[in-house]
Order: sequence, then C-alpha cells, then structure tokens
Amino acid sequence: MQSALDDIRVIEYGHLVSAPYCTRLLAGLGAEVIKVEEPGTGDESRRHGPFPRNLPDAEQSGLFLSLNTNKLGITLNLKTNAGRDILKKLLEKADIFVENNPPAVMQDLGLTYAELEKINPALIMVSITPFGLSGPYKDYKAAEINCCAAGGISVGIGEPDREPLNMPLSQGAYQAGASAAIGILAALMAREKTGEGQLVDISEVEVWATLHMAQSALTCLYRGVTGIRRGIHGGFFLYPCSYLPCKDGYISLIAPQIDQWMRFLNLIGNPPWAEDPRYKDRRAMQEQYADETDALIIPWLKERTREELFQLCKQNQIPCSPIYSIAELINHTRFKERQFFNEIDHPRAGKLPYPKEPCNFSAMHWRVGKTAPLLGQDNEIILGQRLGYSLEKLSRMRSEGVI
Repeated sequence: MQSALDDIRVIEYGHLVSAPYCTRLLAGLGAEVIKVEEPGTGDESRRHGPFPRNLPDAEQSGLFLSLNTNKLGITLNLKTNAGRDILKKLLEKADIFVENNPPAVMQDLGLTYAELEKINPALIMVSITPFGLSGPYKDYKAAEINCCAAGGISVGIGEPDREPLNMPLSQGAYQAGASAAIGILAALMAREKTGEGQLVDISEVEVWATLHMAQSALTCLYRGVTGIRRGIHGGFFLYPCSYLPCKDGYISLIAPQIDQWMRFLNLIGNPPWAEDPRYKDRRAMQEQYADETDALIIPWLKERTREELFQLCKQNQIPCSPIYSIAELINHTRFKERQFFNEIDHPRAGKLPYPKEPCNFSAMHWRVGKTAPLLGQDNEIILGQRLGYSLEKLSRMRSEGVI
C-alpha cells in the first residue's frame, strides 16, 4: 500500500515538541520532511533528554529521537542572508512549511506567510504559537504552564489548598502539533480544488480551550460542576474518577455514567453501604468525601491485580485502565502482540524501541524505520545534489557559519 502523503514535501523550522510532532505525523503518513536546525546547537529538544546514563548528548536525546524519526536534517543559519536564501529556494518547491517560533522572530527573518506566498502561492504554511498570530497576546512569551492556565485547564489540576498545576509531559504541545497536522490535511484538500496555499494559524491556548475546556465549560453551565482542584479526584466528573491502589500497583477508575457505577457495585457484591443515601449522591461523593468513599472500595481492589481488575471491568463494561511504568508498557504482552513498538538502530543511540502508528489504517501504509537525523547529516544531499551547491561552496558556507 502507498502512504497518503507520498508526493508531499515538508520543510520544518521548529523546536521542542509542537512543530516536530506535527511533522513526525506527516512523515509517518509518507511525506518527505526536511528539518532545518541551527548550526552547532540544533533543535532545543536535543538538550532536554532523557539521555542514556543521564549523560547529555545532543545526538542521544530521547525526546529528539522520538519526535524526529523519518526526517532528513540540514543546518541553516537563518540570521544570515545566505541561510535565508537557501531556505527560500527550498520553500519554492515545498508543499508545506511548519514552524513554531515567536511571530516577531519570523517577522524579522522575513519568513511570514505574506512574504512566502509571493515565491510559492501554493505553499501551505503552519505557525504554532502560544496565543496565535493576531490579538493582544501574540508577542507574549509563554511556557506550558501559561498556556494550560490561559486555556482554562489549571483551575482543575492540583490540590485544593495549593497552587494550580499544568498537565504533565507537554500534552498541550503534542495536541497543538496534532491539531496542526489535521489543519494541514484540510488545507491540502482545499488546495486540490483551488490550487492555492493558505496559512494555518494554531494557538496552543485555543487548543487547550477547545479540546479540553469546552466540554468542561458545558458541564459547569448545565450541571453546575465547577471542576475546582480536588487532588487525585477529577473535578468535572461524578464519583468515581481517580486512580486507586490495587494488589500490584494502581488503576485508573472513571465511571461517570449511572449504569457504569451500578455495574461496578454489582461487581464488588452490592455492599450494604451502597444503600446508604450518603453514597447515592455521586456529585457529593466526588466533591465532598471522595477519600471516604475510596476507603470503602480499596480493600476489594487490593485483593486483585491490575490485570485482573482490567479484565473484570472490561467484561462488565466499566471504564478502567491499569497504570504501568514505561518499562512495563514496552514489555507488555498486549503491546508485543500488536507490534506497537518498532526497533530502530540509530548510529549514535543504538537500537531503541519507538512507537509505531497512532492507529491502524486499512487503506494506507504508515512509514517506519528511519532514525532521527544527526545534526546536519543531509546537507550534502539537500544543498549539494538538489540545489546544486558544490562541495567547495558547502565547505565555504560551513566555515562562514551559514550551514
């Protein structure tokens, strides 16, 4: 089978998570992705790790390796005229340009959509920023915690008597990258009809507000549930909504629907306390005395393993999931049966397992197997063979700090 984007060329000028994750998805769908990095330093994620044996190495960052599989890699100093000229030559024949830099930076570099559409009217440009490319906050700096809070999510994360928190592990950035990829697919379909490119403007704050906060806002509006911080107990749901201890670790138990809760009570033997009016108001149970209710079901949970509970809940249509460590996930029978991880041999990091496609496709191929690029590893292929620069010219540009 062919991949969906086999004939699509993508240029990425991004750092850390959102833009690289977007183009990683495009690469998996078959697109050719050329990643542009700064000479010497490269993508900031190269300095974030995790690293083998906790020894920093720009070529062995787990974050960089994961986000940049199946890409080609070149270096360009875009602060130089020569570097910008080379990038524009690449963009003349590209289908998509993905970046996640501050708007002022792209403005200073002359790499806005208004400028680039002049050289390639069919170009689809994607900008991923904290607050979008317009509005009063567009030039504000922001980190994950700012975006999560501004998107309305942090009000419900953390202990009630402590500071609000943000979602862990850069979830907002990953979801902004996924949203950008979806926007690109829509823009490609539009281009098939019009022949014209367009600008896809992704605000990470708006991604938080729409993908997460939208349903919570409706819950507050129609049911009066505020979702204020309640520690491990989810604020916007009815009891149970938490992670709970069992015989060999923890499970996540989220059963907001009344039928789910009744099936769970039946599963644990319909204990007498379930007839107490105190344990029939599940909003009060969640908001006022969730710990007390936890104590009533934990003894039953602690008699069973994560896998036993998962199978029992699955059979009874009760939402439940075991909580595994990374090592347990990689070695779990279920993931091995589905061949979820693919081993790739990197020249510096060696053989490591990488996640494969996010879902199974029936009519297309998901590309796997190419490692993340070493810094500048494809300069000669892209700049030399494709753009026609001689080895002597490349050597001179390297000494001048252009590549």
